[in-house]
Amino acid sequence: MSAALAIALSALAMTLIVGGRYLLSSGAFALATRLRHPGLYRGLERQMRREIGWSLASAAIYGVPAGIVAWGWQAHGWTRIYTDAGAWPLWYLPVSLLLYLAAHDTWFYWTHRLMHRPRWFRLAHAVHHDSRPPTAWAAMSFHPVEAVTGAVVIPALVFLIPIHVAVLGLVLAIMTVMGVGNHMGWEMFPRALVHGRAGQWLITATHHQQHHAAYKGNYGLYFRFWDRLCGTDIGLGDFAAARRGGEPAPGR
Repeated sequence: MSAALAIALSALAMTLIVGGRYLLSSGAFALATRLRHPGLYRGLERQMRREIGWSLASAAIYGVPAGIVAWGWQAHGWTRIYTDAGAWPLWYLPVSLLLYLAAHDTWFYWTHRLMHRPRWFRLAHAVHHDSRPPTAWAAMSFHPVEAVTGAVVIPALVFLIPIHVAVLGLVLAIMTVMGVGNHMGWEMFPRALVHGRAGQWLITATHHQQHHAAYKGNYGLYFRFWDRLCGTDIGLGDFAAARRGGEPAPGR
C-alpha cells in the first residue's frame, strides 16, 4: 500500500472516530438534558440540525491531522507517544496530563480571544455564536477556519511533549466532556465545586455560559488562569436568568 493511500485511509478512519465520538457524547448529553431539564431545547430543532452539520464538517477537519499523526506514529514512530508505562517515571503520567491541558488551554485562550476580534468574528467565530443559546450539539459547531485552529493543537503537542497513549486518551476524553458539557445549557458539576475554591480556577458550564451571554470575556477552555491574568474573567453566568430572558448576573 502506498504512503498516500495509507495516510488517506488513516485520515478517513480518524474522521469517522471523531465524528462518532461527537455524535455519541453530544447525544448522551442531549439525552441527559432531556431527562434533567425537559423542554430546555424546545424550539431549537432547526438550530440543533445546523449545529450537527457544522460539527460533522469540523470532525472531518479534525480527522485529517489526527490521521496523519496516527499514521506517522504507527509507521515511523514520528511522535513522542509511548506505550510502555515504564518508559517514563509513573509520576510523569499526571504531569503529562496537566502539561497537555495547560498547553491546550493556552492555545485555546489566545486563538479564541483572536476569534472575537471583529474581522475574525465575522469571518469565522460568528458560526459558533449563532447558537443562541448553545446546546449539547454545539461543542464542535465551528466555521472551517476556526476548526483548523482547534484541529492542529493536540497533533502538534504529541511531537513536543512525551505522553503515554492512555493519558492521551484521557486528554481527549476531558476535551470532549468539557467541550460538550460547557455548552449544554445547565451545570453538571455540584454548586460546591462551581462556587467554591476549585471553581475559582476551573471552567464549568456556568462560567462559559457567561461568555455566550456577554460575547466577550471568559475565553478559556479548562482553566480560568489566563482570563484572570489578562483581566478577561467576567465571572459566572446565571442559567435561570438566561431562561427567563433576562441578563445573567455576573458572580464569582
